Amino acid sequence: MNTDRRPSVTLRTLGCKLNQAETEQLALQFAARGWHVTGGDSADVCIVNTCTVTHIADRKSRHMVRMLKKQNPQGQVIATGCYAERKPEALLKAGADIAAGNGQKAGLAESVCANGVSAPSLPGSIDGGRVRSFVKIQDGCSNFCSYCIVPYVRGRETSLAADDIIARIRERAALGYREVVLTGTRIGTYAHEGLGLAQLVKRILSGTDIERLHLSSLEPDEVTEDLLDICGSPRVCRHFHLALQHGSASVLKRMRRRYTPEQYREAVTRIRRILPDAAVTTDIMAGFPGESEDEFAESLAFCREMDFAAIHVFPYSARPGTAAAAMPGQVGEAVRKERSRTMLALARRSVRTFAQRFTGQLVDVLWENEEEPGSGIYSGLSSNYLRIYTRSSRDLANSIVPVKIAGVEKGRLWGEQVL
Repeated sequence: MNTDRRPSVTLRTLGCKLNQAETEQLALQFAARGWHVTGGDSADVCIVNTCTVTHIADRKSRHMVRMLKKQNPQGQVIATGCYAERKPEALLKAGADIAAGNGQKAGLAESVCANGVSAPSLPGSIDGGRVRSFVKIQDGCSNFCSYCIVPYVRGRETSLAADDIIARIRERAALGYREVVLTGTRIGTYAHEGLGLAQLVKRILSGTDIERLHLSSLEPDEVTEDLLDICGSPRVCRHFHLALQHGSASVLKRMRRRYTPEQYREAVTRIRRILPDAAVTTDIMAGFPGESEDEFAESLAFCREMDFAAIHVFPYSARPGTAAAAMPGQVGEAVRKERSRTMLALARRSVRTFAQRFTGQLVDVLWENEEEPGSGIYSGLSSNYLRIYTRSSRDLANSIVPVKIAGVEKGRLWGEQVL
């Protein structure tokens, strides 16, 4: 370790928005201790925040550890997160020097500095632009859906204090972030000292200056009229991600999901009645154990009916220790892939159909960084999470500038700046 410069750390995240929030918090903790948080692949300390929701996530986590160790043979590689919680030995074998589970994640910056890696008396720094920040409000899940490993690696539901959440959001706003995404394993179960999610959102809007607030994934029964009324604020993004998982009642029952297609339909209807321009997006699993052709057809038909703005499609992946992994009727890989391809075709049509509804409309967009230096092409997200592109001779990064949506060109939704 060189002592004539600030020590450096690079952080990599796989998986969910909650992981992104926790990685971001780690970055701020290192910067506060005088470290340089780099976006590159080389650093004194490399931290991989892993995911284990599917076997593909496991493989990506191992690959990331191997790659960083190869590029930083003299550096320290630390694996943390859900895969490190479930199977630390696999990450140590892949080359990690330390595998620290979720319970150790929050204290990693302090631990690294306490173990002989100290920063000189220089201010810390973080590479990269600041547009959208992820703030954790809740962790854990008590549902134990039959396919899901998350309750085993995240534990039961806990919520952060509202004052702590508000302090973090104020910190992000002071750093220049324009949007905050509230994240957790199940943010709809937020409960702390008598406050639920709707009351928390209300307190955030009154107690911070953040310009845009975005809620991450919700369950159908968590989409209450009170919450939707508060989401009518122009500062709250009109995007609701409701993880459906399957459109067949029989499959949902085997999954141990706590709603029926009818209840899901009611939640979507409620959203569209109160916020008609809102985007409703979802997750869909293909090839769950025992899924028949008829059940898959039911799911496909239900997704067509819901007219989603976007669908995240993924094939079922058996997680050791879950109930679904031991169920009879495991669907073969070829069938899972074919059903995923069919659902993905619908997903692509859904994105186009939703985007085309807004042609000619004026929308505010939070612009991100220029696609390529000197290209003059920027992309950003509208309040209802349309990905929009525009050309500009001035720097639009981290600004909220309205555009008139011109239409779809080569698979991209383009907007024209309103002068």
